[in-house]
Amino acid sequence: MIDIYEFLNTHGITFERYDHEAVYTCEQADCLDIPGSAAKTKNLFLRDRKGKRHFLVTVGSEKSVDIKALEDLLGAKGLSFASADRLERYLGLAPGSVTLLGVVNDAGGDVEVIVDEDLWQCDSLQCHPLVNTSTLIMTTDGVRRFLALTGHEPTIIRIPVRR
Repeated sequence: MIDIYEFLNTHGITFERYDHEAVYTCEQADCLDIPGSAAKTKNLFLRDRKGKRHFLVTVGSEKSVDIKALEDLLGAKGLSFASADRLERYLGLAPGSVTLLGVVNDAGGDVEVIVDEDLWQCDSLQCHPLVNTSTLIMTTDGVRRFLALTGHEPTIIRIPVRR
């Protein structure tokens, strides 16, 4: 497992770290007293019906993703949440800790990163550092650089939401 702090520091990617009790939902994270205006994120780890394609979908925490409509956009039949086993195997994460930074453990490039275009326009983002007991604030440029360093070119789209 890669030490996320060592990776970020080695590559000169700056962040602010806030340690807190474990949070498992966006509602719990909303109760944290993290200063600043960094966008809060929601991350979904999905797989297609055959288990051949895996997606890490990141949106603003206030959005509720329409997974059926997302299937059509991605050309992926039968999208569903990936199992805890797949989450561990592909991203090295436990349930409740899904984060955009998890792709640091996807050396094989098996996971497609999908980011909502509204979120991508923000100046900075909140991300878990592979565990749900801390939150990092990183500039969006820092996140872009992080993804490039891990070999993940994000697909930036307007992710459909449930109405």
